[in-house]
Amino acid sequence: MAHYLVIVESPTKVKTIKKFLGKNYTVAASNGHVRDLPKSQLGIDVEHDYEPKYITIRGKGEILANLRKEAKKADKVYLATDPDREGEAISWHLAAALKLDQGKMQRITFNEITKNAVKASLKSPRDIDMNLVDAQQARRVLDRMVGYRISPLLWAKVKRGLSAGRVQSVALRIIADREEEINAFIPKEYWTLDVILKVKGEKRPLTAKFYGTQNEKLTIESKEELDKILQKVEKEEFVITDVKKGERLRKPPLPFTTSTLQQEAAKVLNFGTQKTMRIAQQLYEGVDIKGSGTVGIITYLRTDSTRISEEADANAREYIAQTYGKDFVAFQEQMKKTEKKIQDAHEAIRPTDISRTPASLKDSLSRDQFRLYQLIWKRFTASRMQPAKYETTSVKIGAGDYRFNVATSKVVFEGFRCVYTESDEEKETSNVLVNGLSTDSVLTKESFETKQHFTQPPSHYTEATLVKTLEELGIGRPSTYAPTISTILGRRYIVKEAKNLYITEIGEVVNNIMKQSFPSIVDVNFTANMEGLLDMVEEGKIGWKNVIENFYPDLDEAVNIAEKELQSVKIEDEVTDVVCEECGRNMVIKYGPHGKFLACPGFPECRNTKPYLEKIGVPCPLCGKDVVIRKTKKGRKYYGCENNPECEFMSWQKPSTESCPQCGKYMVEKGNKLVCSDEQCGYVRNLKTNDEK
Repeated sequence: MAHYLVIVESPTKVKTIKKFLGKNYTVAASNGHVRDLPKSQLGIDVEHDYEPKYITIRGKGEILANLRKEAKKADKVYLATDPDREGEAISWHLAAALKLDQGKMQRITFNEITKNAVKASLKSPRDIDMNLVDAQQARRVLDRMVGYRISPLLWAKVKRGLSAGRVQSVALRIIADREEEINAFIPKEYWTLDVILKVKGEKRPLTAKFYGTQNEKLTIESKEELDKILQKVEKEEFVITDVKKGERLRKPPLPFTTSTLQQEAAKVLNFGTQKTMRIAQQLYEGVDIKGSGTVGIITYLRTDSTRISEEADANAREYIAQTYGKDFVAFQEQMKKTEKKIQDAHEAIRPTDISRTPASLKDSLSRDQFRLYQLIWKRFTASRMQPAKYETTSVKIGAGDYRFNVATSKVVFEGFRCVYTESDEEKETSNVLVNGLSTDSVLTKESFETKQHFTQPPSHYTEATLVKTLEELGIGRPSTYAPTISTILGRRYIVKEAKNLYITEIGEVVNNIMKQSFPSIVDVNFTANMEGLLDMVEEGKIGWKNVIENFYPDLDEAVNIAEKELQSVKIEDEVTDVVCEECGRNMVIKYGPHGKFLACPGFPECRNTKPYLEKIGVPCPLCGKDVVIRKTKKGRKYYGCENNPECEFMSWQKPSTESCPQCGKYMVEKGNKLVCSDEQCGYVRNLKTNDEK
């Protein structure tokens, strides 16, 4: 009897797939990558056609030896690594490392780890797709070139252990740019005006919102404007001028891609991107289900396609018809509108079997596995259902020259919402309309409600919104979002506080060096164009080495110039006047994971360290002592009094020596403006330049 060897990436898959295949199949795992570029050197021969030098990854020798033995015994070897570029490259590396004969090996892929999918893949094996391999080789070589040429520069100029990366440096810049935007933001005042009306014959009052004049929408920008409007409408009669009824549809969501799953899991479950991918991997590779053994319960988790197989679509519609009724089944599949190239090799993320409901699996899954599976199951089920229908009512109310509006809606058909509600779905208005409102209804003004507001700065990025931005800009691919964010968090270039991402002092230093010396590397459009070139390699339209040879000479030139011209960031061994209380030496400024700190130069004999409180030359507005730069526990920068905790002064923006001419409170710097620290005051003026001082 013929004997076959199936090689997968992870040991968990071995356990799942073994059950599906007969005794004449051996299933073994490579434990991920088996070959890579050497860690000790660039590993790319830039003098000879950019040929990469691959070596066996340390610790993989024994695994490869065992795989070689199994391969010798087998009549055929099936390479069953993940169905994407990286998986294709791992298969290619395995073939080379195991010295497999072309005629003896074949590539198989499956989008889900189920019996049907695995057996179907064995019936349609293929050769290794070298276009996919080359696209992955190009990405790996580009990333290595950026990392290995720029990182040593950061070590020399800043400190060891820092790194630059083709995608991570752009992600860092995006966060830094947002931080600058927030810091420079100046709030603008505006007011809202509501009127509470009594409808004749009704107990329930009606709340209408100020719209503007009969012809245009107005924003009330000051108390003076508000008072003028109030003065006029106080005397006016309130009359309903128009009542419109209509219907609004809310379309069901598309099934999850990697990006949308990461975003929704962050919002709904408070999962970081790394955690979402780790748990999704477990659900894909297989979990032990009571009565079924080990089964993969979701499809492949790295995808940017919203496509669903015909079989899965038909099964979903049948399940919905039986469970919720035929009225809830969608007429046709909706597709994602996009101009971007989609890697459509596999489907959206969905349950492998829709009849496997979250409730039926609850006892077999951990709490986090259950919550993520439930999210995926509900989203997929909802995507095959009818839109939700709302009855809308819009009422226009006139008061002299001014207009007020009332708008409300109520659900008349739940549709997909009986299964799934999106995290960002607008809350339905609580304004319940009086029945039978018409232009004949008689209204009496009861009171006005006025409220002062200030415009808000752009939000800090969260992991979810950063992933969304990276995807919209075409930077990175589904497999890169989580590792990219994980890297810049791990390097402490950014910190995460209450979901928000903030740049640290060390992140600012690295970002400024990258912008100054390597503007193209951190240019959003350049990075997105590079992704487009990698897609063209995958499609066989250009050779992968063409991409490299067009990229490397410019990088090489920029590194050489930066090495000569870039000024070192003066942070190590800068002597201060602070005396070490343990040995009497003058302490020096060092750079650690959170930024600057004071250390004794007598290390290792004297290990004394203390926080470095950098004075900014501004007296504390509360007690008159010096304002210093401080950091939160996680490394986010703020300004506080050196006399803390006795003095509680703190500000996220840099305070100024000047007081507000209007109210006397302290001012803060925001971009090129000086702004009063009291929002209610709102005084703003341009910062004086050096020439003006």
